[in-house]
Amino acid sequence: MATLQLYTKGANVWTPDPDAVWVSAQLVQDYTPDDKHVLLRFSGGKESLYPVAAPSDLPPLANPDISEGENDLTALSFLHEPAILHNLRVRFLDYNSIYTYCGIVLVAVNPYDELPIYGEEVIDAYSGQDMAELEPHIFSVAENAYRTMIREEKNQSIIISGESGSGKTVSAKFTMRYFAVVGGAAQQTSVEDKVLASNPIMEAIGNAKTTRNDNSSRFGKYIQIGFGRKGDIIGANMSTYLLEKSRVVFQSAAERNYHIFYQLCASRQLPEMRSLKLAAPEYFRYTNQGGDAKIAGTDDVMEMERTRNAFTILGILPDQQMELFRILAAVLHLGNVKISGSGRTSDRSYIDADDSSMAIFCKLLGVEAAHMAHWLCHRRLVLAGDTLSKPMTGQQAIEARDALAKHIYEQMFKWTVHRLNSALRSQAGRAKTFIGVLDIYGFETFERNSFEQFCINYANEKLQQQFNRHVFYLEQEEYIREELTWSRIEFSDNQQCIHLIEGQLGLLDLLDEECRMPKGSDDSWIQKLYDQHLTSRRHPNFRKPRTSNTAFIIKHFADTVQYECGGFLDKNRDTVFEELVNVMKASQSELVAELFQQQGKGTSVANGRRAQREHKLTVGFQFRQSLQMLMDTLNSTTPHYVRCIKSNDLKEPFMFDPKRTVQQLRACGVLETIRISAAGFPSRWTYEEFFLRYRVLLRGCQRWEEARLACQQALPQLIPTPDQYVFGKTKVFFRAGQVALLERLRAERLRAAAVKIQSCVRGWLARIYYSRTLGAIVVLQRYWRGALARRLAQTLRYTKAALVIQKTYRMLVDRRMFLLVRQATIIIQALVRGTLTRRQYRLFVAERAATLLQARVRGWLARRSFTRLRAAVVLAQCCVRRKAARKELLKLKTEARSVERYRELNKGMEVKLMQLQMRADQEARESAALKETLRVEREVATTELAALRAKIEKLEAHQKDVTPSPAPCSIVNQETEQEKKRAEEKAAQELLQLKQEVETLQREKASLSAETERLSASLLQQEQAQEALVQQAASQATAAMSGELDEERRKHQGLLREFTRLEQRYDNLREMSQLTEGTRGLRRSDSALSSEPLSPSPQSLTPRSLSPFPSAYPSPEEVRRVSVTSPNTEGGFTEWTLETPMEQLMDKMGFTKEYGGELKGEDLAHAYDTVRVANKFLESQLLNQRNQWAEEVERLRCQLLRVSSGSSSHQQDLLEASEQECARLRKELKELRNTVPFRRLLTQVLPSVFPTDGSPLAQQKGPTTAGLLECKRRDDSKLIKNLITDVRADVGVSLAPGLAASVVFLCVRQADIRGDQTAALSLCRAAVAAMKTTLKKHNSDLDMTALWLKNISLLHDLLTQHGPKQLCVREDLSPLTFDIGNLSHTLSELRIQAYQQLVSITEQRLQSFIAVALLEGEDIPTGSRRQAGPAEGADAPTVARVLKELGALHAAMSRQALPAALMEHAFHQLVYFMSASALNSLLLRKDVCCCSRGIHIRLNLSQLEEWLRDRGLQTEGAMSSLAPLIQAAQLLQVGKNTEADAHALVQACTALSGQQIVKILTNYTPHGDVEERVSLNFVRLVQGLLKDRIDAQPRQFLLEVKRVFPVTFPVQVLPAIHADNLVIPDSLKLTFLRRV
Repeated sequence: MATLQLYTKGANVWTPDPDAVWVSAQLVQDYTPDDKHVLLRFSGGKESLYPVAAPSDLPPLANPDISEGENDLTALSFLHEPAILHNLRVRFLDYNSIYTYCGIVLVAVNPYDELPIYGEEVIDAYSGQDMAELEPHIFSVAENAYRTMIREEKNQSIIISGESGSGKTVSAKFTMRYFAVVGGAAQQTSVEDKVLASNPIMEAIGNAKTTRNDNSSRFGKYIQIGFGRKGDIIGANMSTYLLEKSRVVFQSAAERNYHIFYQLCASRQLPEMRSLKLAAPEYFRYTNQGGDAKIAGTDDVMEMERTRNAFTILGILPDQQMELFRILAAVLHLGNVKISGSGRTSDRSYIDADDSSMAIFCKLLGVEAAHMAHWLCHRRLVLAGDTLSKPMTGQQAIEARDALAKHIYEQMFKWTVHRLNSALRSQAGRAKTFIGVLDIYGFETFERNSFEQFCINYANEKLQQQFNRHVFYLEQEEYIREELTWSRIEFSDNQQCIHLIEGQLGLLDLLDEECRMPKGSDDSWIQKLYDQHLTSRRHPNFRKPRTSNTAFIIKHFADTVQYECGGFLDKNRDTVFEELVNVMKASQSELVAELFQQQGKGTSVANGRRAQREHKLTVGFQFRQSLQMLMDTLNSTTPHYVRCIKSNDLKEPFMFDPKRTVQQLRACGVLETIRISAAGFPSRWTYEEFFLRYRVLLRGCQRWEEARLACQQALPQLIPTPDQYVFGKTKVFFRAGQVALLERLRAERLRAAAVKIQSCVRGWLARIYYSRTLGAIVVLQRYWRGALARRLAQTLRYTKAALVIQKTYRMLVDRRMFLLVRQATIIIQALVRGTLTRRQYRLFVAERAATLLQARVRGWLARRSFTRLRAAVVLAQCCVRRKAARKELLKLKTEARSVERYRELNKGMEVKLMQLQMRADQEARESAALKETLRVEREVATTELAALRAKIEKLEAHQKDVTPSPAPCSIVNQETEQEKKRAEEKAAQELLQLKQEVETLQREKASLSAETERLSASLLQQEQAQEALVQQAASQATAAMSGELDEERRKHQGLLREFTRLEQRYDNLREMSQLTEGTRGLRRSDSALSSEPLSPSPQSLTPRSLSPFPSAYPSPEEVRRVSVTSPNTEGGFTEWTLETPMEQLMDKMGFTKEYGGELKGEDLAHAYDTVRVANKFLESQLLNQRNQWAEEVERLRCQLLRVSSGSSSHQQDLLEASEQECARLRKELKELRNTVPFRRLLTQVLPSVFPTDGSPLAQQKGPTTAGLLECKRRDDSKLIKNLITDVRADVGVSLAPGLAASVVFLCVRQADIRGDQTAALSLCRAAVAAMKTTLKKHNSDLDMTALWLKNISLLHDLLTQHGPKQLCVREDLSPLTFDIGNLSHTLSELRIQAYQQLVSITEQRLQSFIAVALLEGEDIPTGSRRQAGPAEGADAPTVARVLKELGALHAAMSRQALPAALMEHAFHQLVYFMSASALNSLLLRKDVCCCSRGIHIRLNLSQLEEWLRDRGLQTEGAMSSLAPLIQAAQLLQVGKNTEADAHALVQACTALSGQQIVKILTNYTPHGDVEERVSLNFVRLVQGLLKDRIDAQPRQFLLEVKRVFPVTFPVQVLPAIHADNLVIPDSLKLTFLRRV
């Protein structure tokens, strides 16, 4: 089927457009070969006719949707200009992807924005990965070059080209940074730092602002980075090409001179810069021609600081830097030198003697001002042996001045490059291979093109020829590898254009010939060009403009360019007068003289002799030579191409200009690559990929194993034309457009299948609808009949309910009457009983009051007696405690310093606590005020209530008083009765009124009570709220402090890791230095020294020397460390010579200096008497010991006499043993005289002052002195060697956990109890140093690292637990008498290093395959077009292998009984590392972004979760680390079509950032027929929803793989260690230890 048959109705095509270059349209009707027009419909609905004179005039077809946004342009079905432009626009604007592959070329579109895709986590993600696996990136090209160099041991080159402002310099900078990181990881040296430091220097002296770019490189450079055998950077070299010297003296509008001039002017206020006499850039002629002297977003002062730091890193001394800055400042002052004309015709020129700029210029360069002023305005001529001085015109003098300025800058530029190369030169021998990075100017065409553009385009012609031939070679290699029968591919060769420029009698030859002519000019040269290439033999690439006789046109590969010949000869000669050069050579400045003494042959020096001009090398000739050397170098390497594209000329972020893009694509060779690929078979699929994609078109057997056979059988039926495809060994190749044809057939087959499925589904749905309708009718009938039955039942229930209601109502009326009568009776009874009870209550109250008064009086008397007695007792106790407190005060003063230091460290915490306390006090004061108000209200209510009660009692008493008495007469009785009635009535009224008042008061009381309760509740609520606020503030402060503490701990551990790295770097440099010294002169070492075992290096432990064997000649670094940061312990004899006798006496007595300083008068005399008594006691004790040992010796001799009847050999052995025992006892006696602790003697002499044996302290030390190990001083090195240094891995694993630390600690305690604190401290230091050395030696052994982590932690805990500060915690332990503060700090840091090494070993083992293991599977075929799948075998990257590595770590830590919290933290770190690595790889790979991969990723993670759960390691931290990867897998599985899907997706993916979600959606690539690509509308909808979501913290695009979580070691209370409980194997050879 021909491609013409694809022009059917509905097909998408591309049509030319004046604004958008190409626009999309749709065919309205099918095309037939007889049609002269095709009807097109555009996106706006407009229709138009497109003229088609022949089938070749048809508009280009658009690619199918499956190819939209492809990573590689050569994978497109139709390879033409509109398809390439559309794919780049989609990736740039919709996907924010600036990199795209085009075969072997990486196309980089400048976004003019900062993107987070160049961090170290991105470098880690691309390190070790193939180009086809991840998204296109500049790091991918660098990694491919690096891996090819390592694998094939062949030199590589990365060629970066493009227009000015397209991002070439940035791309080269990131490439060099990648090599510095990857190549510097093997051996940390300073070479990679120097390579990176060269960038700021070259940007300062070689880059400038142009109209197209703010940081445009005005020279070409080729940097060769040399690598050693292990792939590490060992050196570099830089070559430069064609510096734009004319920019030094002239700049166009809106442009700047080189950056270094503006940096110097901006730094003119610095003290060291004031001598340069600089001013603002607007003051100097060489910097003010372009207008605006500032660049937006650039600080020239900071850039100057970066430049000076880079000079320092590269070894250029500050004095030399200032010399360089003087030369640059002198160039600026030279431009301000005013040259005036004189004479009638101004044929002479002169410089004023008082010209300040000339004086400053000569002073800065150290030259004679008079000579310089003279030869700037005159030139020397030699005629017939005579020397003449000819004056120059003003214009000639200005040109001579500018030529001198350009020459000075050129020489300075060459000197700087030479110094950079000297600093970057390899110090470790010749590099094995190198990678070259070529940052060179792209093809340029302006309105006026001169000599510079000519040379630049000539270089691009050479590079394009090399590029075309290399692309053709790779295409040929692919066909040969697949064993295809193919015909030669024709490609455009620009050899004719190159021959026109550099061939015999070419442009450069004629230009050099004209430069050698005495009266050569630009006009005569252009006339020769016309005669040679137009008249005599017409060249196809050379033309003459119609309207100009001073220009010529060259047809380049990219465009046709017109060059103006004006200035070609002067720029090619590049002449500077010899007299000016001689003046510069006589400079007093060493650097200036060096610049002009060592000047090369490249610049012509006019000396008045015409004959010598022929021997000078022109600029064109030099450039051709250097370019040829560059091409030879590139041809000897494997090239990699990067083409940089400007997205727009306005420098707007993410703005795509199609016109400028197409122009650059045509110029940079990308379209030529596409054309070469399209001439052959551009589309290629593996048989498995083709089978998976087009299996719906295949007939017959469709088994995966027979994919190739099925493809070979089906393709002849699908594509009738056999030359449109060809079968290779592993792939099937298609001509352009055939994939689109297969996509059309596939779509038709799927459409027919869909119609069939729809018909079946619709019939099934109709049947389902009928059955559901029938069932619904039956259900309705059933429900209606049920409703009628329920209505009848309800009527019956209502009738029965009426009878029940009537019965209940009647019962309720009768019950209400009964309750009323009963209530009245109860009230009457209550009144009577209340009267009687109140009467009894009043009697009881009076009796109770009397009893209470008696009790109060008796209590007061008893308390007064008790108070007097207690005051006497307190007085007595105060006297006793005051005496004891004075003793305690002396002890507390020694601890005051540590307390003060603790207060200083926690000053910030005290401030926070004081703020919280003030806030709490304020709340308490408010609470107290509210309580006081409540108390006052209660007192008022109580007062009112008491007044009312008194009033009631008064009325009751008055009622009793008015009771009538009997009278004898009846009249009186009647009157009395009447008065009584009136009184009763009056009393009843008053009583009623009082009752009403009482009720009123009771109501008021109730309201007051309610108000009181309300106030109490409010007060309580306020107190609770205040307490909650205080607690919340305290919790927030605690959380903030915890966060700050974790951050500080993380920084400290990061610094510790950096210290370890720098320490390793120092060791590497030292070994390299030793190796270098060894190669220079070999010296034999002392045989005695070589036979002795090496002791651990004490310098590698801490700033203090921890070696037990101090050197007799300490290094200056050790002396500096001891004198500044370390107390003098072992080497303290130097300090003792400066102490007074009294201080020495205090040290001997065991008192601190502060305490000794306070001993005055009687105290000192008392101490002296005590010392004398102790000395006498010591002498008597030593005499007793000597007598005991003499008796022991006599007993041994008697034993020898008894066994004298035995064999002679046995007697001899026994005699030798006895003599050795006697010698040992004599030595111990000698040691005991010097080492008996003074405090034990004082305990026996002065039991009232110091604790006795019965004191608590003696009782503590007594039981713990048994069960120790004794090691002689001479055996310390043997103990360290056998126990730590020489322990093999198989022996170390079999040892009990913490055996080495336990043995060392028991030996240290025995030495400390023996009184030899020096030996104890020395043994501790030696053990710690040996552990650190052993840890470094086993830096890749998991079991040994876990072993020494356990021992280091145990030794740290034992020393800390037995320290003097821990006495109050454990009363059953005796403290160590020497200071362990520094040792504890050193061990704490060392165990952190051991933990980091333990985790790092597992990370290094997992790093190479963790991403593949979690993202890919060996059981689920995905049909990836870029990766065949993981390798088979035992080392295949699977989850089982990951779990095996994790199991090895878990087993190693469990075997050493490390704490569970430490294991949880280690696996939290590892889970984060695995999750971050896998997620970063997922974000950078399109082939794994599909639903099937999401299912498999979730399956792999479930296995990992189950493994963690089985071992109790599924902590919150580990699960939160897995959350991003889990949500990414879920994101690949969920639906991505509707708005509801978007809302659910945003709500579910809370652990992913917005950038990550959008990246996964844009990378989503369907691998099956049931999947669809995510539409751009859905992506934009998700982006809109993500804008409304507020993340807890802004997360970057890729996770930081090297993030370290700070580790904290749990505090453990260890049981007492006893030597009898230790099992020491014989393999350790520790028989010299003696159990005590």
